[in-house]
Amino acid sequence: MAPAFVAPGRRLDKAVEALMVWILRLGGWASVLVTFGIIGTLVTESAPFFARVPVVRLVQDTMWTPLFSEPQYGIGALLAGTMVTTLVALSVAVPLGTILAIYLSEFAPARFRELVKPMLELLSAVPTVVYGYFALLALTPLLQMLYPDLPQFSMLSAGLIMGIMIVPYVTSLGEDSMRSVPMLLREGAYALGDGKLGVAVRVVFPGAFSGLAAAYVLAISRAVGETMIVAIAAGLQPRMTINPLESAATVTAFIVQVSLGDLPHGSIGYQSIFVAGAMLFLLTLGFNLAGHVLRKKFHRAS
Repeated sequence: MAPAFVAPGRRLDKAVEALMVWILRLGGWASVLVTFGIIGTLVTESAPFFARVPVVRLVQDTMWTPLFSEPQYGIGALLAGTMVTTLVALSVAVPLGTILAIYLSEFAPARFRELVKPMLELLSAVPTVVYGYFALLALTPLLQMLYPDLPQFSMLSAGLIMGIMIVPYVTSLGEDSMRSVPMLLREGAYALGDGKLGVAVRVVFPGAFSGLAAAYVLAISRAVGETMIVAIAAGLQPRMTINPLESAATVTAFIVQVSLGDLPHGSIGYQSIFVAGAMLFLLTLGFNLAGHVLRKKFHRAS
């Protein structure tokens, strides 16, 4: 039996398709290798630090001053600042972003949505240095009218501006998730006599929650890893406090502050940068794993 004839154009299409598959496969493996490279760097650079400093001191000490003559290694001071600014940011971004996502998905006219959504996403393109100085020079004086004792650098000011910055992440992903909810669910709720707001809250929102959870996790990761806003507006003094009206340093702010100096390789100060980075990596990983579990749970429930 004679072999089937394959047109030259078809052979070219198959070759291009095979090439693209390999390119995409290499791209996927590259991201995995980069992740393992980051983990390897953090582990190898942090290990000498823990050879000098017992791990228990990270919990027992109340200050993070590895460069002082009498150093303390209480990483909790940096983690407290990071968590407070993140919680302030999420208290702004999650409700505001969710409300905007519901409005754009269920209530806004199509032309208005097409106009507003790209403009909203432009907020994420503004350099974070601009946000930082806006928080320091514009928002902080306004807050000082409400809180006269508020210092020039505060976690409240930095967190509020950071929340505005990450609103587009929640809104964009949330709106896409809500629009992917099948129209049959909406029509069924309307047939049962529910109104537009009731359908949005009781049908669309639960049906899109797996996607919303991904948006929330992305917002958390973005807030935890933010650098310039907190470095400019929150302060650079590590302090064990959960009061957002005070100034404090975050993990990223410490890394920026210390990286500006001339630290010799192998010194305790140099190694402390990687210890702080490792803690930040573990914190972000924990949030992402929690979000993954949450998405799977609600995906099965829906």
